[in-house]
Amino acid sequence: MSRIRSIICLALLFLAGTLMSASAHPHVWVTIRSEILYTPDGVMSGIRHAWTFDDMFSAYALQGIHHATKGQYTREELNALAEVNVTSLKENDYFTYAKADGKKATFSDPVDYWLEYKDSALILHFTLPLKTPVAAKAMLIEVYDPTIFVDFGLAKDQPVALAGAPASCQLIVDSPRTPTADEQLRMSQLDQNPLDSLDTFGQGFSNKIRIKCP
Repeated sequence: MSRIRSIICLALLFLAGTLMSASAHPHVWVTIRSEILYTPDGVMSGIRHAWTFDDMFSAYALQGIHHATKGQYTREELNALAEVNVTSLKENDYFTYAKADGKKATFSDPVDYWLEYKDSALILHFTLPLKTPVAAKAMLIEVYDPTIFVDFGLAKDQPVALAGAPASCQLIVDSPRTPTADEQLRMSQLDQNPLDSLDTFGQGFSNKIRIKCP
């Protein structure tokens, strides 16, 4: 497992061996909220993410970060950590994968990225522009970690919204399915037998965002 993967965008993943059990995946939990962005003429232009990291991981990531007020962190104080986040995410395709009418759609590097500290958790905000905006009848966006080191889960209330989409477009959001007993066993062994780049096991537990437009 690469150092970038291990730190999971916060440059601190030896956390897995010190704060969490290393006997099973996942090791880090992220709650996602997303907005699918459209141009005024109804073309999809990108996706805006807000990812909330679990409390334990957030606390560990903040060690050594200078802050003027106890228990509070300003956006400016978290700027350097935010830069590490988005730089590290690039190697992992930002854990965000898209298909427009069945064809792969590619994202550019993030813009408007920053970190927020709220309710004892770090929230990473960033926007992924599509390299080429698309007017697709069927758009599929998946958010997941192929190695299952990170568990991505949808927020319970309004996890995904359409921003500026044509009124006729329909949004369908599906959470990952529950793994079978055999799959849970395999997950428990991933530290000893990690997934390789060609394995599609992790994709079976992706969060799926579908947009259908006539």
